[in-house]
Amino acid sequence: MQKKQIHLNAFAQNSVSPHAIGLWKHPKHEGYSHGDLDYWVQLAKLLEKGKFDTLFLADVLGIYDVYQGSYQTAVEQAVQVPAHDPLLIISAMAQATESLGFAVTASTTYSEPYKLARQFSTLDHITKGRIAWNIVTSYLESEAVNLGLKTRIEHDERYERADEFMDVVYKLWEQSWEDDAVIQDVEREKFADATKVHPIRHKGDYFNVPGIHLVDPSPQRTPVLFQAGASPRGREFAAKHAEAIFTDTQNSKNAVEELRRFSDDIRQRVETYGRNHEDIKIFPGLVPIVGSTEAEALEKYEYLKSLVDYDGALALLSGHTGVDLSVYDPDDYVEDMKAGAIQSTFQSYTSTNPKYKWTIKDAVLHHGLGAGSTTVVGTPEQIADHLTKLALEGGADGFNIGQTVTPDTLSEFIQYVVPELQNRGIYRKEYESSTLREHLFGKGQTTLKECHYGKSVTIQQQEKLEEV
Repeated sequence: MQKKQIHLNAFAQNSVSPHAIGLWKHPKHEGYSHGDLDYWVQLAKLLEKGKFDTLFLADVLGIYDVYQGSYQTAVEQAVQVPAHDPLLIISAMAQATESLGFAVTASTTYSEPYKLARQFSTLDHITKGRIAWNIVTSYLESEAVNLGLKTRIEHDERYERADEFMDVVYKLWEQSWEDDAVIQDVEREKFADATKVHPIRHKGDYFNVPGIHLVDPSPQRTPVLFQAGASPRGREFAAKHAEAIFTDTQNSKNAVEELRRFSDDIRQRVETYGRNHEDIKIFPGLVPIVGSTEAEALEKYEYLKSLVDYDGALALLSGHTGVDLSVYDPDDYVEDMKAGAIQSTFQSYTSTNPKYKWTIKDAVLHHGLGAGSTTVVGTPEQIADHLTKLALEGGADGFNIGQTVTPDTLSEFIQYVVPELQNRGIYRKEYESSTLREHLFGKGQTTLKECHYGKSVTIQQQEKLEEV
């Protein structure tokens, strides 16, 4: 029987030091080159050498200005600003690689489905089926006001809009063009058969999209669908739509149990939508700190922690929660407060077990070294042990590998930890297929599985509804 295979994504953002606040000061850090295509091409080549599934690109459209009601700290400490567009770097990396996938974050809150569908179909064409979409609902107040709204849309309504958004893009990607619509018939002087291209006629509470998709079917039709919601509403959305989930388990001493509860809950929800539990891949975020000995790794960890800027990390955590944490005593325990932004962030730092309670100061410093992802410190063997345990006992299918020092964190992981995983037979030595969906679900699985909700959202159903 084949061993379970671990999948790996590299967690990044088109910014200076987006998830390790203050680490831009590290002498080996190269994130200041993120505006240079050569930087991204070299990173993509490195990840392909490590046989990673994807480069996972986070993104935000606003500034972290909740902390003290100002953007000053975020700007001074490069807290995900400057923030360049992640879509625009994909084509160069795709040209330089053959197998690496690209998971790009785009918001359903401030995008229009008709335009987004075109962008991702185009990316799927030019990457030859290696594109994924990380579906998010935007949480920053600064995003809302700079994009023309009076205030941020409330949490649950963001998901209501996202649900309808998905219906629209499924119709465009899966239904508008039939597989054989493009005929290239020179004799009849027809490039495409117009009878096999259909307007979607969508009318809903948030979107009216009557027309056809602007792009012919791409290799995957629908990009691989990632999602990162951890609230009850977010989990329900993920169970319905996602093929892969990015999550965090903050309480590292209790990480396996936490992750097992999360993965069991998600897989149970998935089955209520008529899907199989293996139809979704779960990717916890991890930040590896590798040393030739445990003592060396711990020494490196302490040095990296010393570079974290506390105020910058406070700005990040305040932005993620929507609560200005500057008004709290750093020694207070984190409580499960009502967050206006990402509700699960407070929940993940709140434990019913007193042994695992977090003070605000501890939570801020932890958040500043990996934006909430668990830090794993040790030798290559120890880190491989931990990943294997999370996979076999915690229900993880793979990991989003975060960075403290870019690209040094990933270089060391690929040089030292990847061979250890390969020697154990739980990680690929070669890519075995061409599209990203095949990397994740097996050769031949290029498009959405037939049991996926996206396959059931058809134009014909909409037409029947209109007749009624």
